[in-house]
Amino acid sequence: MGRDITLGQFMPGHSVIHRLDARSKILLLISYIVFIFIAGNYMSLLLITMASLLVVLSTRISFKMYLKSMRVILFVVLFTGILNIFYGSGEVLWEWWIIKITQGGINNAIFVTVRIATLVMISSVLTFTTSPSDLTDAIERLLKPLTVFHIKVHEIAMMMTIALRFIPVLLEETDKIMNAQKARGADMESGNVFKRVKALIPVLIPLFVSSFRRANDLAMAMECRCYNGGKGRTRMRILRFSGVDLFALIFSLVIFSGVILCNIYFSPLTR
Repeated sequence: MGRDITLGQFMPGHSVIHRLDARSKILLLISYIVFIFIAGNYMSLLLITMASLLVVLSTRISFKMYLKSMRVILFVVLFTGILNIFYGSGEVLWEWWIIKITQGGINNAIFVTVRIATLVMISSVLTFTTSPSDLTDAIERLLKPLTVFHIKVHEIAMMMTIALRFIPVLLEETDKIMNAQKARGADMESGNVFKRVKALIPVLIPLFVSSFRRANDLAMAMECRCYNGGKGRTRMRILRFSGVDLFALIFSLVIFSGVILCNIYFSPLTR
């Protein structure tokens, strides 16, 4: 299971996306999320989807890694899409008893499925191409104005990055524990849902113990290195905007303008 989870993994490279400033990637990710949800018809949805695919391909990371990140939420995507088929207005295409499928429902299902899939893929770009240290510095710099309200920005950024970094580690640990339990004769794949959940108890207990042990080891390591938060902390690598960031900004503005124009000049969907 852990081998199929790609969330939180960093893959070094020399692509254009890798060279972007981490702050730019976070801001562009937020803007792309906005683009995805303001797309109001198939033309604007197609434009933002093609732009997202272009960004994914420009990372020079195997497309299989993005498919692995999709595999984790595949059930959620399919379930949400199927559920939306039965909600909508417009022309009724099929009806039985209280169940009916309309054109608006199909539109809703397609839009929800494409939006979630695109959102996961474009979010994976951030973690795949940004190291944890750069991600921490970027989050801290972006949240720095909140220090006016005495909010500990550095500690928040550090906690977010540590949590993201340890997702693959915990998933790998879960995989090892499950294999060890299966080797001892544990049956985790047969029976109904309640039996499967009950079979996970021998996995969760050692996983919690291992998680607390890792957290304690990390805390001791940070204390031994005299870590005292962001106060007086210097950085070996200073984040700086470059021409690549300017190009990415212009590209995003073009996509944003295209989405707006598509929403204006093309018919909206029947909901």
